[in-house]
Amino acid sequence: MKTRTIEIMDTTLRDGEQTSGVSFSASEKLTLAKLLLEELKVDRIEVASARVSEGELQAVKNITEWAEAEGLISKVEVLTFVDNGVSLKWMREAGAKVQNLLTKGSLNHLTHQLKKTPEQHFAEIKNVVSEAQKLGIETNVYLEDWSNGMRNSKDYVFQFLDFLTQQPVKRILLPDTLGVLTHTETGAFFKEIIERYPSTHFDFHGHNDYDLSVANVMEALKAGAHGLHLTVNGMGERAGNAPLASAVAVINDFLPEIKIGVKESSLYKVSKLVSAFTGFGIPDNKPIVGDNVFTQTAGIHADGDSKKNLYFNDLLPERFGRKRKYALGKTSGKANIQKNLQELGLTLNDDELKKVTERIIELGDKKERVTKDDLPYIISDVLDSNLHQQKVFVKSYVLTHSKGLKPSTTLSIEIEGKTYEENAQGDGQFDAFINALKKVYKKEGRELPKLVDYAVRIPPGSNSDALCETVITWQTKEKDFTTRGLDSDQTVSAIKATEKMLNLV
Repeated sequence: MKTRTIEIMDTTLRDGEQTSGVSFSASEKLTLAKLLLEELKVDRIEVASARVSEGELQAVKNITEWAEAEGLISKVEVLTFVDNGVSLKWMREAGAKVQNLLTKGSLNHLTHQLKKTPEQHFAEIKNVVSEAQKLGIETNVYLEDWSNGMRNSKDYVFQFLDFLTQQPVKRILLPDTLGVLTHTETGAFFKEIIERYPSTHFDFHGHNDYDLSVANVMEALKAGAHGLHLTVNGMGERAGNAPLASAVAVINDFLPEIKIGVKESSLYKVSKLVSAFTGFGIPDNKPIVGDNVFTQTAGIHADGDSKKNLYFNDLLPERFGRKRKYALGKTSGKANIQKNLQELGLTLNDDELKKVTERIIELGDKKERVTKDDLPYIISDVLDSNLHQQKVFVKSYVLTHSKGLKPSTTLSIEIEGKTYEENAQGDGQFDAFINALKKVYKKEGRELPKLVDYAVRIPPGSNSDALCETVITWQTKEKDFTTRGLDSDQTVSAIKATEKMLNLV
């Protein structure tokens, strides 16, 4: 099979920055430029639009100074405009050497936005390209709204391309500016253009308004496109641009005749950094980079993975610097839990495993998220509960906390088959619970141990709010001892720790 190499141009720092509410600082742009070119190994980066602001000018200066020193200046591109040389002056000051000149790729845009004839537009473009050449600036040309141009004014598009292919232009950039193309149209349009201009380099710049950008990427490449414009996390205006991670995975898995230089194992790292810089969250189910996409939830899937990897596909997480996870919740089976226990180096017998599974399902029924880091706490709580015979049951309680009123608790408790109810106030909800409990035990003529220490903790490294462990140290005349309670609510976990204490005294 004859293979060909295509260019990947990342435009996160330019088109991706048009995501509503997103703006990179100069230092963030430099950091990402380095990461994209040196770590991720994309072929080119589009870093800014000319004339935007002083801050943007300084950001591009920082990037070009670094790129010049590293021999990468030809890989740094800036969006420019047909503006009588104003953009070129900006580029010279910024130190950039490659312009992506924005022009009109549909007769509709040309007529109604510029109000010019094709001949007038072409003459102005020719002057910009000629001036750039004199300044040692390389030119690529965007045909804005090219997709609608091919649909509605194809004669104009080919008149334009006839003109451009005679100019000192390195690449022609064909954007689906409004994200309107289907995969069928993308393939047909590219095939027609490349057959007509076989010696010209054409890039495809896809948008995702109909969620078709990756399909369009595939068809553009099949038809002979020479380059792609992509963004990290699919950032961009409206529904965003074609996403880098998905496009890379699709090319590597379904287009064996296409070769790219992007380093798959760095995609997740770059994705997370872009998300951190922008505050633009990654959906949990976003292919390749979402938190959940390599997580098996159903117990039957975890079981199948233990039997010849029955639920694996070619998207192995290790390709992208990630690991497969097995979710813990109400759909968890023993297989999910065993997978997580293996990672932690823990083993349980069948009876213990059954009880831990029941507790995880109980938490899952509350729509709480349980993580691998929570498991040791759940195991400890379940096994600790088996150490004593339960004679005291906290049957029910009502905890109230209102502005201007002291917290109060109404408690129902069963002690050796006899039920008691009491109400009390306190400095907090748990203090009110203890005061109500003291009333019950006073009636019984029994004294409660003294609470001498109270500590709350969550699993280290866990970002889950599902579990909270409360550890309480009690003191009697004979000894000090500790009980633990586990729940998503801090007060409830303290009550569970207290219930364990009541069954020990």
